[in-house]
Amino acid sequence: MFASCVSAASARILSRLCALVLVVALGLGSELRVRVRLADGLVTEEVLEADNERDSISLEFKQGDGTLITFVADFKQDVKIFRALILGELERGQNQYQALCFISRLSRNEIIPSESMARLRQKNPQAIRLAEERRGLEQLEMSAAVNLSQASQLSSHIHNMCSEAREAIYTRESDVRHWLDKGVDGSIFEVLPQTTEAPSFQACHSTKDLWQPCLCTYSLRLEWYPCQLKYCRSRDTTGKGSTYKCGIKSCSKGYHFTYYVPQKQLCLWDEET
Repeated sequence: MFASCVSAASARILSRLCALVLVVALGLGSELRVRVRLADGLVTEEVLEADNERDSISLEFKQGDGTLITFVADFKQDVKIFRALILGELERGQNQYQALCFISRLSRNEIIPSESMARLRQKNPQAIRLAEERRGLEQLEMSAAVNLSQASQLSSHIHNMCSEAREAIYTRESDVRHWLDKGVDGSIFEVLPQTTEAPSFQACHSTKDLWQPCLCTYSLRLEWYPCQLKYCRSRDTTGKGSTYKCGIKSCSKGYHFTYYVPQKQLCLWDEET
């Protein structure tokens, strides 16, 4: 399996990179646009959408280098999906875009439910939001590839999210074991070469030959997302106490993915500095 360089003729990808528009189905979802400051100091707009019918949340934003990051939390299947549409380096032989997808299990305490997300509003849309909690970096070794044609067994969102990635859809061994235990067909997965099997594999950032296999890394950060509900206490006229939802807690979290590529040409961002 290898990372996919997407055709420059893909008008759909181009329009998403330029416009950052998410279509909201009337009556099914709710959209929130939030201004956040990235690690490089630039301000970007996150588009968060809740879909109550599909019980999911999506978050999308463009990085300073033009990369489009999309995150989807599928509560029905307890799956989270990250997609990166990375601008290619044309002068180094790449196509216009390169797409990556990373899939793993979703924990229930990672982000607020879709019905709560659908009710979120902000008083000052022009304000630049800062997360209340900066969560630790999560290291994920993506040791298996996912077959796109069968990926709907994991989540109905994967086909639309990852169709541009084609053969660059990755997951972890621990997640594969979990899904196999739940009855998912094992043919959907392909185990990638591991460092234990091929100790000669180097990190791509230290590999000089563009056509040699290596271990690629890719990092991203969700700078602002609603990670928890806040509850307040009140008392009625008799003095009896009760709790009610009174807001959200926002978080920021980084993810560091490591995975095998058959040639460094598919991992040019991972350069030694």
